Amino acid sequence: MPARKHQNCPASTPAPQARPAPAPHAQRRAARRARQARRQAEACARLAAAPTRHAHAAGIDVGDASHWVCIDADAPAATAVRQFPAHTPGLRQLVAWLKECGVTTVALEASGVYGHVLFLTLLDAGFHVLMTSPKFTRQIQGRPKTDKRDCQWIQRLHRLGFLPTIFQPDAATQTLRDYVRQRANYVRLSGQFIQRMQKALEAMNLKLTLVLGDVTGVTGLKIIRAILADQRDPHALAKLRDRRCQRSEAEIAQALDGRYRPEFLLELRCCLELWEAHQRVIAQVDQAIAAQLRAMQQQTDLPPLPPKPRRRGRKPHDPRFDVRGALYLLTGVDLTAIEGIDEMHALTLLSELGTDFSKWPTVKHFTSWLGLCPNWKKTGGKVQSSRTRQGKGRAARALRLAAWSLMRSTSYLGAYLRRQRGRLGAPKAITATAHKLARIVYNLLRYGAAYVQQTEAAYAEQVRQRREKQLQRQAKELGYELRKIEAAAAAEG
Repeated sequence: MPARKHQNCPASTPAPQARPAPAPHAQRRAARRARQARRQAEACARLAAAPTRHAHAAGIDVGDASHWVCIDADAPAATAVRQFPAHTPGLRQLVAWLKECGVTTVALEASGVYGHVLFLTLLDAGFHVLMTSPKFTRQIQGRPKTDKRDCQWIQRLHRLGFLPTIFQPDAATQTLRDYVRQRANYVRLSGQFIQRMQKALEAMNLKLTLVLGDVTGVTGLKIIRAILADQRDPHALAKLRDRRCQRSEAEIAQALDGRYRPEFLLELRCCLELWEAHQRVIAQVDQAIAAQLRAMQQQTDLPPLPPKPRRRGRKPHDPRFDVRGALYLLTGVDLTAIEGIDEMHALTLLSELGTDFSKWPTVKHFTSWLGLCPNWKKTGGKVQSSRTRQGKGRAARALRLAAWSLMRSTSYLGAYLRRQRGRLGAPKAITATAHKLARIVYNLLRYGAAYVQQTEAAYAEQVRQRREKQLQRQAKELGYELRKIEAAAAAEG
C-alpha cells in the first residue's frame, strides 16, 4: 500500500498565468496623465527659458499669523526664504530685510484684510508693490503646496513678469471706499432690526405692515412709540396717521386691533432702540464721508447745478448731506443726470473706482473689468460658454441696481431694458443695461462727454429704422424690391 502524503506538505505550485491586458478606460486614463505630465514639463521648460523682467524682485505669501518672503526662487531656501510674524514689529523686520537684500519690487496675493496693512507698509517704505489675484499664482498641479513653496513660486512669476496687477485706487479714494462700505454694512444691519420689529408686530397680530409701506416712516414710528408707551386703543393709534399717508384712519385702526404679549413688546422695544442706535452711527459715518469728500474736492469754479425734483420722500437711511453737490465738486460732472443712477449709486461708484479712469485704456477694458461683458470660452472652433464673469464687485452691483430701477422708466434706457427682457429674460437684460450705464459713466468721467437724455420714442424710432434696413437687405437678397405703402399709393395716384 503506498505511503500517504503528509497533510502539511505543500501542494504543487501552479504555473504562472499571463497578466491580463489593461482595460480600455485604464489605458485612456494613463494616456491622459501622460499628456498632462508632458504639458506641465513643456510649461516648466518655457518658464525656465523666459527672460527676466524684474531682477530685484521678491514674492510674499500672505497669512494671518506670519508672512513667507522669498527673494530668489533659484537660490537655497535657507538663505533666500524667511518667515516673519504678521504683527507690526515683524513687518518692520520684513521691510529691513528686503532693503538689506536690495529688493525694489514686491509681489503679493490679494488676500483680503490680511495683506492690506502689509501692502500699505511696503508702499510707505518706497517699494514698487504689485498685488495680484490668487488665481494667477496657483501652483502647477501635482507639486506639493506649502507656504514656503508658494512664496518661491510667486517670486519666480514676478521676476519673469507673468503676474498682472489688480486695480488699487489712490489713498484718498481708499479712505472714502472704507467709509462707504462701513455705511452700507450699518444700513444692512439696521434692516435686520426692522425685520425683527415686523416679526414682533405680526406675532401680536398687528397688521401694520399691510397698511404702511414702511414701518420706520413718520406714521409707523409714531404708532410703534405709542404702543411702547402703553397705548392700546386702535382708534387712538390710528389718529397718529400722517396726512400724507394713503390709508385712512379706519383701515389703520382695524389693522391695529391685536393681542399684546409682554415678550413681543420687549422684543419690539429692544429692536427699536437698536435700530435708532444704528441710525446715530450712520449719521456719524455720513459726517466722515462729507468731510472726506470736501478734502478730495478738486474744482470750485463750476456753474451751479440745476435743481432736481425728488421722486420719493426721504428715507431714514438716506445720507444727511448734499451728496449730489459734493460729487459734482469732486468730478465736475453730474452723475445723477444719468437715468437710474441716484446719489447713493454715484457715491458707491466713485468710492470704488475713483476719479482717474485712465487706468482702463478703453471702455471695453472697463466693462470687462466690471464683468459686464461676455466671457468667451472657445475651443476647437466651438463656443463653449459666453456667460459673464462671476464676481462680487460693488461697482457692478451698483450698476445692476441702477439698471433694475429703469424697469418702468419712460426713458431711452428704460425702453431698451424692457425690449431686452422680452428677448433674453430679466437677468440678462439687467446685465446688458448695466453695460450701457457703464459705458456712459466711463465716457462721462474719462472724457467729460456730456450725457444727453433721450426719450422712449427715440428708441422706438431707432428700432424701427433698424428693422427697415434689415427688411431692405433681406428683400434685396431674395430679388425683391421693398417700398413703403404711402410712397406706393402716391405713385399710383
